[in-house]
Amino acid sequence: MSSLLSDLINLNLSETTEKVIAEYIWVGGSGMDMRSKGRTLPGPVEDPSKLPKWNYDGSSTGQASGDDSEVILHPQAIFKDPFRRGKNILVMCDAYTAAGEPIPTNKRHAAAKIFSHPDVVAEEPWYGIEQEYTLLQKDAHWPLGWPKGGFPGPQGPYYCGVGAEKALGRDIVDAHYKACLYAGINISGVNGEVMPSQWEFQVGPVVGISAGDEVWVARYLLERVCELAGAVLSFDPKPIKGDWNGAGAHVNYSTKTMRNNGGYEVIKKAIGNLEKRHKEHIAAYGEGNERRLTGRHETADINTFKWGVANRGASVRVGRETEKAGKGYFEDRRPGSNMNPYVVTSMIAETTILWKP
Repeated sequence: MSSLLSDLINLNLSETTEKVIAEYIWVGGSGMDMRSKGRTLPGPVEDPSKLPKWNYDGSSTGQASGDDSEVILHPQAIFKDPFRRGKNILVMCDAYTAAGEPIPTNKRHAAAKIFSHPDVVAEEPWYGIEQEYTLLQKDAHWPLGWPKGGFPGPQGPYYCGVGAEKALGRDIVDAHYKACLYAGINISGVNGEVMPSQWEFQVGPVVGISAGDEVWVARYLLERVCELAGAVLSFDPKPIKGDWNGAGAHVNYSTKTMRNNGGYEVIKKAIGNLEKRHKEHIAAYGEGNERRLTGRHETADINTFKWGVANRGASVRVGRETEKAGKGYFEDRRPGSNMNPYVVTSMIAETTILWKP
């Protein structure tokens, strides 16, 4: 990179102008691809309702036909921009037709209705989402650091591992961690996963619809960091066949009554509701998840619901501290790494708070 290009990239606009750049972000037509584009604002904005709506060509993202291609972006959440810095911002949006109807890939709209229900608001649902992902080589689409066309040593030394042959891609992970903190995302940690080149970041605790906003923006930031590093980001639930762990997005969850005295009984009742709607949840928990939920590699079988204390082979795990305290949270281990956080978080809230068996 030339020194002039580097200087321009790092230019601090606040020294020369009051104008700021807002990068509008949305979910594309596959339901997993992230799209974004920037626009200039006359000055700083902190409230998303004060931002202008915008539009994009939905026929180029698989979200509209060519003869009616205009899709409208509604700003929903603002984050600081760790790439442009200064007063520049990232804006998480959802997408609508010109008539104001949410387009099919807009899963935020329905989730917001559930999270605004008075019974859900009163329960203050907390989420901690463990987002696993795999780093791939750009040219080969093979895990980063793996021998081309070959395999590293078997699983064992990689989980939370240290060393050049065990922690593959740590520079990307660390850069992403710092970018999330700068942006204002409630990222609570990172760690290397069981399969080499597979990592995890955790977002939470976050209340309600904000959990989905923050996970999507954290995914966007990771995609951007990988772009800079020349690596490819994969959210495939089972990127490598065979005796390798898949990638999930475990959802840790609690409500106000679960966190209060006597909450363990509420937790057990909620888990019972999840069992009754197991098939519905599995259908919404990520495409290709059946390749991951085999009953092996720290998963339950996709067709079987079971829960247990400290059991990582269960559909739902309850921590020993929760059992001991008689209150706390539980972990839904079923969602795949490519799940839509708006869908999954709102569905868990609906099943455990609103749904009546």
